[in-house]
Amino acid sequence: MVNRTVHRFTLGRLGVAVWLAGAALAVGVSSCGDGVAGGDKRAAPDVRIARVAPVAVGNQVTAADYDHSLFDATSATITNRWLGFAVGKRFVWRGRSIEADELRSHRVVFTVTDMTKVIDGVRARVGWDRDYSGGELVESELVFLAQDKAGNVWHLGEYTEAWAGKEFDGASAWVVGSPRGARAGLQMRADDDPGSRPYSQGFAPAPYYWNDWSRVDRADGRTCVPAACYRDVLVVAEYDPRQPGQQLKYYAPGVGNVRVGWRCNDPDKESLVLDRIVHLGPQGIARARRAVRAHEARAYAYAATAPAERQVQ
Repeated sequence: MVNRTVHRFTLGRLGVAVWLAGAALAVGVSSCGDGVAGGDKRAAPDVRIARVAPVAVGNQVTAADYDHSLFDATSATITNRWLGFAVGKRFVWRGRSIEADELRSHRVVFTVTDMTKVIDGVRARVGWDRDYSGGELVESELVFLAQDKAGNVWHLGEYTEAWAGKEFDGASAWVVGSPRGARAGLQMRADDDPGSRPYSQGFAPAPYYWNDWSRVDRADGRTCVPAACYRDVLVVAEYDPRQPGQQLKYYAPGVGNVRVGWRCNDPDKESLVLDRIVHLGPQGIARARRAVRAHEARAYAYAATAPAERQVQ
């Protein structure tokens, strides 16, 4: 990651007034307390976080810095240590969330495909995200990410399909550079610290409307999930200024997102843990490639962009 605007895996030049509003909210909502990540006090996760004194970081990149000159020919190769997005890598998270006032099992499967797509002149990696609720597919999404020369990973758009099991139930999309005014954002900085400036993950106007923000909440933690135990965990709080609550994502260096929790009056109360990581072979990568092409065939919403292409290693 799917659907409040803080995506369950869920990914421009925002005006100064918008940035200040988001930054002010980030300071305000952080005071409501963490609660238990995942929201189950009967089974508190093994998360040990050392509180780190805020560090003033004045030179951190923000969404307002987006420019084509930041990227080169390797932009679709994502090596950011907090994401671990090697081609053929598949993350499987399991947990639960509240949907329609009902607590349901929840599974998210994210695959780093060998496909790339040129968005706004920048070649982006295509990630394929599937969201299952109660065992049924409810969302399938293509996410477009590109890494700049400094190692920051940018979010350049999404194509999202709604499903009711095997029944296709419509789609929507936003991509940077489209006439509707969508803007790029940051998926993950190359380096970050508690106390650094919040940053936009991207902006898409109505009817899609997507306006997620991130800020580093804390660092140097340890957490254990079914996949493994991890140290030096970075916790990032994600939020939409117009929505209640926050989503907390736990990133292990060299691995990626290993846990998802929540804070405050979050309506979904989504709790996920990394169940396993799968490294796909040639056949699995080919199946993911076919899935991306099938999505593209239905993606009339952004037909103005060039089709995604296979990247030959």
